[in-house]
Amino acid sequence: MINVSVCIGSSCHLKGSYDIINTFKALISENHLEDKVELAAAFCLGKCIDGVTIKVNNELITGVNTQNMHEIFEKHILASLNI
Repeated sequence: MINVSVCIGSSCHLKGSYDIINTFKALISENHLEDKVELAAAFCLGKCIDGVTIKVNNELITGVNTQNMHEIFEKHILASLNI
């Protein structure tokens, strides 16, 4: 199981964290990974200046936006699952 947390603290919220959550939900569904990826919201992952910040298992990833989401999903989710 891959655990993904998306920061929804004030700074990340203003930078579009809810769009990131919705994009993650869509990508998880499109790839039929509901039983392999757990998506959750988190309050402040400590990288406010560099947000939107997500945490994939124990790795923090900063600067996430809707333009680089597919690349991040492929690199950190699909590759980890060998898909």
